[in-house]
Formats: sequence, structure tokens, C-alpha cells
Amino acid sequence: MKAGRPLCGVKLRNQGSSTSADVITPTRGSKMAVAMDWLPWSLLLFSLSCESNAFYVPGVAPINFHQNDPVEIKAVKLTSSRTQLPYEYYSLPFCQPGKITYKAENLGEVLRGDRIVNTPFQVLMNSEKKCEVLCSQSNKPVTLTVEESRLVAERITEDYYVHLIADNLPVATRLELYSNRDSDDKKKEKDVQFEHGYRLGFTDVNKIYLHNHLSFILYYHREDMEEDQEHTYRVVRFEVIPQSIRLEDLKADEKSSCTLPEGTNSSPQEIDPTKENQLYFTYSVHWEESDIKWASRWDTYLTMSDVQIHWFSIINSVVVVFFLSGILSMIIIRTLRKDIANYNKEDDIEDTMEESGWKLVHGDVFRPPQYPMILSSLLGSGIQLFCMILIVIFVAMLGMLSPSSRGALMTTACFLFMFMGVFGGFSAGRLYRTLKGHRWKKGAFCTATLYPGVVFGICFVLNCFIWGKHSSGAVPFPTMVALLCMWFGISLPLVYLGYYFGFRKQPYDNPVRTNQIPRQIPEQRWYMNRFVGILMAGILPFGAMFIELFFIFSAIWENQFYYLFGFLFLVFIILVVSCSQISIVMVYFQLCAEDYRWWWRNFLVSGGSAFYVLVYAIFYFVNKLDIVEFIPSLLYFGYTALMVLSFWLLTGTIGFYAAYMFVRKIYAAVKID
Repeated sequence: MKAGRPLCGVKLRNQGSSTSADVITPTRGSKMAVAMDWLPWSLLLFSLSCESNAFYVPGVAPINFHQNDPVEIKAVKLTSSRTQLPYEYYSLPFCQPGKITYKAENLGEVLRGDRIVNTPFQVLMNSEKKCEVLCSQSNKPVTLTVEESRLVAERITEDYYVHLIADNLPVATRLELYSNRDSDDKKKEKDVQFEHGYRLGFTDVNKIYLHNHLSFILYYHREDMEEDQEHTYRVVRFEVIPQSIRLEDLKADEKSSCTLPEGTNSSPQEIDPTKENQLYFTYSVHWEESDIKWASRWDTYLTMSDVQIHWFSIINSVVVVFFLSGILSMIIIRTLRKDIANYNKEDDIEDTMEESGWKLVHGDVFRPPQYPMILSSLLGSGIQLFCMILIVIFVAMLGMLSPSSRGALMTTACFLFMFMGVFGGFSAGRLYRTLKGHRWKKGAFCTATLYPGVVFGICFVLNCFIWGKHSSGAVPFPTMVALLCMWFGISLPLVYLGYYFGFRKQPYDNPVRTNQIPRQIPEQRWYMNRFVGILMAGILPFGAMFIELFFIFSAIWENQFYYLFGFLFLVFIILVVSCSQISIVMVYFQLCAEDYRWWWRNFLVSGGSAFYVLVYAIFYFVNKLDIVEFIPSLLYFGYTALMVLSFWLLTGTIGFYAAYMFVRKIYAAVKID
């Protein structure tokens, strides 16, 4: 059976054609309320992160419904791009079923603030409902207290969206836009888009209105069966049309049925936050048959709307890489080979020493830097990050992730970072021994706690503020204890294990010996300043990936959907190549200036693109987001600081090891007396 397509865009194509998942982009104007829902990368993590009967592997376990079988409608959460604070569904006074049941959640769902819970909506397969009243007793409307009315009004003014799922398909609101505004009505082309979830309500002329009637439109595919067998149906799309209808215009009877007003004669249901409000919560169900098969039911959400800008990003990145490759070729093929040839001529040694300076520091270039333990620890964490990001993006690019398993990407990333500790510890231990370090136990502890400790500390402080807002995005205390157990029970022992074997392994073989007395460093020119080097080294790698960065920021902060892992994998490879190349160029210029203190400087300069990511994040906050309150702003800049720190570790590690290999190669190619 064909594998299920993942949900990755919000713009609808009218035909149900298959689309490759790695060329999909979310529509920029859409306010997607659930972002980044994925399937674990392996069956091991799948079994750890969720119940086996809660999710399906796309293409393996579709759910077949018979006529009048119940189709359960569940609620996920409430989200807003203005506050960045998710809330659970029943934080507002919605109608509740007789027994509230929360789904067992994986680690990623808890971290994202998902709280999947059952709802009182009664939906039967292929059974129409014109109008049904929720939580109505003896034909009496629901009364919202002053506090409840004030809370609902506050959530509406903060642009909150409600998210429901049916058969694991998220609900979407259809938007019909017209692209040709200036032409005649007959020539206008209808552009159909989807908003993920539906708006809780709207405001008009300083009045607040609640969407209290939901018109569900579900699409089913009739499966081909033999003549003597009963037909089965599969849900392939879930839409909603929210409406606001005031109490006086809804006619309800004692059987919980209701009659909707005809046409546009009704007025919307106003919510006055200063007094009690009476209203009905109602819904209707309409079923339509669809030709879309279950295996392709995500195709209606897939789109190729902005693929051109992604291809432009790739071409732009390739041009940057070729530009750097040209500089490297000029240096290595012309300058470097000429230097090495001249250095290896014994009769011209004195003349060549005056012409070029990188050989003059051969006795100091491998001199251990200050704080070698901290340097090796940071590089070990960088290796952990590199391995984790590479595996996650590669597996996602292969299509092994699905939106049907919510929070699986975070779960996978957390477990991978823990297990990659053995590689981070090994690389840090070997480098620490190369730098003449002796306290390997302290070095291993530093590697296992320095970067994770900073991340945990920032997240804990931010979590305290989220707790104060009673948001579902706050990590519960048991989950925090579980994360600490994973850190000290999985990551720490693996880092120690890797560090032990790395420290015991033969250190890196440096081609030249280090002099006992350090060489005096001449006065450096202004452009050799460390901050200037960061500005120069960071601009080209950032230019190679800033377009993709916009879509990643939109997915995180504007609740849009991101599934462009094919493009992201290409951009990641280009980022690795460009960081390596610019690092080699910068270390070559530094050694030519007879400055042998390249260890820390190269690590800092190679991560220079993180500085531009920080500048872009500030620009994005000011120009793209509508955040004005203190706590949402604190969350934005707190998590941005973690992103910038992680990106600096990643790019700095890539550049450091590229420069280290380059330095060892060039000094191994010359004859040293």
C-alpha cells in the first residue's frame, strides 16, 4: 500500500495530485496553529514515545468505518501567535462530555503543550446532522459567569485558534481568495487556502463575538468491496465552518435538536466581559464522498506555492559555495603550493621566510590554548548537536516522519542527543589529550554538563514564567524529573564512556614539534580583530541559508507548518561546506599574519553566522510578529538565545575541525629543520 502523505502546507490545490514532501512550503499568510508533528525515526523510539494503538504508521494501519460507526472528535489545544502560550481545550468553558479522558502523551507532545482530550461532539460515519445542541439541559442555554466571559473575551482578542482532530486529521478552515482583484468577476481565479484550526471568535467595532456554532464537513472515501460485504469508509479530510449565532436566533427543542436561522438574517453572539452571557453551543455534520484515497489524504494539504523561492535559495547557496571554492582554489593551488615549494628549497629558506609568515610559526601553531578543557567540552557538545541534527534531517528527508504522530520530532531529537553523547565524549576526550590535558574525569563531567546545563537552566527559568500563566506549554514537574533522569542516567554515562575511550586513544599526530619558548606575536592589523573576523566569516554561511531560516521562524513563531526537509538537508550540507571553507580561509590569513593563537579564535569566528541569526531574530521580532506583552517577548528572546547558542556550537565545531585538518595538512607538507 502506498505510504501516507504528511501534512506540510496550508494552501490547497483543487486536484488531489501527489506532491513530493520535500518541495512543500507553508503559505506565508496562513496562521497555522500546530507545527512540526512527526513520526519517530525508529520503532524503538516509536514504542517509547506513544501507545501502539494511539497512532498508525502511514500506509500500514488505516481505520475502516462502517455506516453509522462513531468518528471521535478530539481537541488538541488553543494557540495564538500573539502570545506564544498554548492552553488546553477545557481551560475555556466549552461543553464537556460525561467523562473527560486525556490521551497518554509522548515527551514531544508535553514539551509542545498538546493536551489531546475527548469532546462531546457525536459524529457518526456518513450520517448527517443539521443542528445539534451541546450540553443543553431541558432546553436551557449555557450561562457564562462574569469571570468566564472575561476569559473568553480575552482569548478572542488575543487571536486564539482552536484545534480539533478527527481520525488523526487536523481540522482546517477553508479560505477562498481571489488573485485577480482588478479584473472582472468572471475572470477572477479562486485561490483556496486552509487555515489550520478555527478562530475562537472575532472583534468588530470594539465588540467581541464568539464562534458558538461549528459546521463540520468531513470527506470520506468508499473502499471497494466484494458484493456480499458491507461497504467501509475512510476519513480523508476534515473541515469546519465556524459561525457566530446569537441565542435569540437559535431555536432548540427538548431533544437537543435546533434550527438554524435562514440566510443572513441572524446576528452574531456577542460576549460582554462585564456581565453574564447566555448562549447555545451547537454543531452540524455534513459528509461528502471524495475520490482521494486514504493513502493520499494528506495531499490536499500539500502544495508547491513558494517552491521558486526555495530553489532560489538553493541556487544562491550554491553560488556562495562556488565563490568560496574559487578563493580556496586560488589559495591552495597557487599560493600554498608556491609557499610549500619555496619552503622546501633549502637554498632559499631565508628569502622565503621574509616573503610569507605561516611557516615562521611552525614551532607554536600546535601550542595548547588556554582553557583546553572548556574548549574540548564545547567541541564535544558541538559534535553531539551535529550528529543529532544530521540524523533527524536525513530521516525526515526520506519521508519517515508523519504529522500523525504529534511531538515525535522533539522526542526523537531529545533521545538522539542523549545517545550521541558517546560520540561527543569520544571526540572531546581525544582532543583534550591532544591538548596535553590530564584530568579526564573532570573533562568528561564538563562535557556532559556545560552546554546541557545552560540549556536546562534557561528553559527552567522560562518554564517558571509559563507556569505563572497556567499555560499547557509549561513542562510538568514529573516530566522535568524524567528529563533530568535522562540527562544523568543516559547522557552522562555515555559521555563518560566515550570520553574514557577517546582519552585512551592515541592523540592526534601533529606534524611539527612545539617550541618550549613561545614566539612573540607581531602587532596585528585592524581587520585581524576577532569581532571583525566574526562579521566577515559569518556573512557568507548566513547568506547561504537565510531564506530557509525565514520559513523555520514562521513555523516556530507563527504556528505555520514546516515540512521542507529535502530543501533543509541541501541547505545543511551547503552550510557545512561553506563553514568549512570560510574557516580554512580565516585560519590561513591568521597564520600568515604570524598569529598562532588560532584555537579559540577559529572556534569563535567559524560560528560568526550565529551573530547574524541573532540580528535576524531581532529583525523578525520587530517587523513580523505582533508581540507586545512581557512574557511572550521573554519567551521569544529566551528560546532565540538557545537557538543562537546551539547554532554557534554547531558551526563553530564544523569550522574548527576543518581548520584543524587544514593546519595539519599544510605543516605536514613542508620540511622543518
